[in-house]
Amino acid sequence: MVYGAPFVTGLGAMLQIAAVVAAAGRGERTGGGVPKQYRPVAGRPLLSWTLHGLGALDGVGPVQVVCDPVHHDRYSASVEGFDPLPPVAGGATRQASVLRGLEALAAHEPDYVMVHDAARPFVAPDLVGRLRVALDGGAEGVIPVLPVTDTVKRCRDKVIAETLDRRGLALAQTPQAFRYANLLLAHRACAGREFTDDAAVAEAAGMTVATVAGDAGNMKVTTADDLVEAERRLEAREIRVGTGFDAHAFAKGDRVTLCGVRIPHGRTLAGDTDADVGLHALVDAMLGAMGEGDLGAHFPVGDPAWKGRPSSDLVAVAVGLMKARRARLVNADITLICQRPRLAPHRPAMKARVAALLGVDPARVNIKATSTDGLGFAGRGEGVAGQAAVTLAMPATVS
Repeated sequence: MVYGAPFVTGLGAMLQIAAVVAAAGRGERTGGGVPKQYRPVAGRPLLSWTLHGLGALDGVGPVQVVCDPVHHDRYSASVEGFDPLPPVAGGATRQASVLRGLEALAAHEPDYVMVHDAARPFVAPDLVGRLRVALDGGAEGVIPVLPVTDTVKRCRDKVIAETLDRRGLALAQTPQAFRYANLLLAHRACAGREFTDDAAVAEAAGMTVATVAGDAGNMKVTTADDLVEAERRLEAREIRVGTGFDAHAFAKGDRVTLCGVRIPHGRTLAGDTDADVGLHALVDAMLGAMGEGDLGAHFPVGDPAWKGRPSSDLVAVAVGLMKARRARLVNADITLICQRPRLAPHRPAMKARVAALLGVDPARVNIKATSTDGLGFAGRGEGVAGQAAVTLAMPATVS
C-alpha cells in the first residue's frame, strides 16, 4: 500500500498532508509482555491495522512511523505490505518522539501534518475530512473531540473530593492535524517538556487549536478489554459476490480442459493458457468479489509469462489474493455452456478438482453444464463459454 497522493481542495490547490504515527510507547496496560501496537489483533499486529486505515485515506502521505529500535523485528512485520518512510527512533517522551517524526518529514515539506496514535486502528475518512476542512478554512491546528456525557468526579485516595462541571469539557482523539511548519516550530520550542498530546504542545507555544466532532468508533486500544473489542470489530465479516465470464473458440486438437479436467474431444480450445473457460470464469468472479479488477488486468492477453500455463496457476494467484485479504470462499457456482463435448459424466471430477484448487470442501462448489439448443456460437459448435458466481466472506472494511 503506497501513501502520498495529494489532497485536492475545492479551489484546485494541491495540499500535501503527511502523517506521523506515534508507535514508540511501551503500551503495558494491555498485558501480554508485548507493546500494544505489536499485539496480534485479528491475525495482524495492531500497528498494521492502523497503517491499513491510514492507507485507505485519500491524500494522506507520506507516513512517518516513530518506533523503538528495540522492536525492529516486530515493526518490520507490522509494516509488511505498506510503504511508510524509513522508521525514526523514538525519544524518552511522547513529545520527543513526535518531534523526531516531524523533523524527519522536513525534506518532504508537507503543507499539513496529522499526528496519530498507533493504537487507533479505526480512523475514518469522514473524520479526516472534517480536519482538512478546518485547516483549509485557516485553522492553525484542529483536533477531534467527543463530548463528556458522564458525570465527572475528582477523587483522592478512592474517595470523591468534588464533582466537576462537565460543561465545556471534551475528550481529545487523534489524528490531530496542524499546519506542518507551525507544529514543528511549536515542538522545537517545547523540547524537553512533557505533554500528553500535540494540542497541548500547540497551546503551550501560543497556537490556537480548533475542534471538530470526533468519532465514537475511533477507539484507542489501551486495556486488554479494548483488544478484545478491537478484535471483535476487525473480525466482523461482510459478504461479497462476484461474477465472471469467459469464452474460447475451438481449434485443432484432441482434448479440452474444463474446470481442471482433461476431456477427450475432436478439437481443443484456443488460448494463451489451456483456455479453461470454467477456471477463467471462476478466477474472474473471485477477483470481482474482492474488488481486484478482472482477468485481463492480472493476466493480459499475449503476456509471455502465462503462455502455455495451466489455468490452475491463475486460480493459485486468486487464492493468494484471498489469503492476503483474509477472505473465505462460501460458494462457487460454475456454468459451462457448450453443445459438445458432453460434460455430465465429468462433473464429479470437475467438482473435486475445483474444490482442491480452492482448498475448500466440495460441498462449496457447484458445476453445471448446459447447451443453447443450437443458438449462438456455442450452439453452432464453435467454442465453449463459462460463467461463474462466487460468494466470499471478507473482513468488513475498517472505518
